[in-house]
Amino acid sequence: MFSTKNLSPQQLSAITAFIIAAPISAAIYYFHPVWYVPVLSFIIICLGSYRMILFMVQRFVYRKIKLIYKLIYQTKASKREEFYYKNILPQKSIDEVREDVETWAEQRKAEIEVLKKNEVYRKEFLQNLSHELKTPIFAIQGYVDTLINGALENPEVNMKFLNSTSRNIDRLVNLLDDLDEISKLERGEQQLYKENFVIQELVKDVYESLLIKAEKKQIRMVIKKGCEVPLSVFADKEKIRQVLINLVENAIKYGKQNGTIEASAYKIDGKQILIEISDDGNGIAEEHLDRIFERFYRTDLARSRKVGGSGLGLAICKHIIEAHNQAMHVRSAIDVGTTFGFTLESKKDQ
Repeated sequence: MFSTKNLSPQQLSAITAFIIAAPISAAIYYFHPVWYVPVLSFIIICLGSYRMILFMVQRFVYRKIKLIYKLIYQTKASKREEFYYKNILPQKSIDEVREDVETWAEQRKAEIEVLKKNEVYRKEFLQNLSHELKTPIFAIQGYVDTLINGALENPEVNMKFLNSTSRNIDRLVNLLDDLDEISKLERGEQQLYKENFVIQELVKDVYESLLIKAEKKQIRMVIKKGCEVPLSVFADKEKIRQVLINLVENAIKYGKQNGTIEASAYKIDGKQILIEISDDGNGIAEEHLDRIFERFYRTDLARSRKVGGSGLGLAICKHIIEAHNQAMHVRSAIDVGTTFGFTLESKKDQ
């Protein structure tokens, strides 16, 4: 069956003109049966109808469509876009225009969903930031008020309160430093000083710097068997040190007593090295894994407050790795343990 679904305005105008001209020419031939009269009439009526119908379609229908496109793109038309509106747009079928509008509507819907999700994250971030700031500020306020109200003269409590105040001030400073660093990373203001270095040697340095913390929980820190062969990477050594320190510290904080932290490194494709830090602690529930790298996001609020930290460590790690144009991931299961991994560029030839 004949369908007008995908006809252009020109085709639609031509078909309509033919439908108008054919019966009129047939009627003329009926009353004046000279062959050239209805033929000339058909040609004149068909051409005239075609031009008039096409003009009406382009003048009224496509003028409205042009307005729709302008509302969709919400920008002032450039010369190229004006050429499109005048020459390309009239060639489109109504169905193609409908598809364009539906595509735009889907994009807008997706954007709105993202904005809603970002709004939820923003509210959570502000709430968490407020809590992180209030905790040390209220503690400092309490200690200072107590000292002012007479405890300063009591040698048994004044140094204790002053030391506690100092610790909370340090916590505030660390929080602000972390916020400043993550802001610079997001804005791309942190410069990377890349060099070739052996990743296993850096892991050993990090292990050594955190040995005392690990020994308090009798946690062993090892390099996985089979991953001892030196692998060189091309990255900012101090930034990667910061990432490794954060991951190993987290593994110590949330790892179990007498547990094990295991580092591994693998060559992927000659161009990338995969580094992983694993622990055999309590693990992270699956519903938290998608959000673990968000600022201040905590899987266990009470426990996280107890072990300390700004809640920005993993977010900073992710930004550092992404600044290297690489990716970071996490795998975890309850009562099995957690593995954080990231890729780095393989050694560059000098």
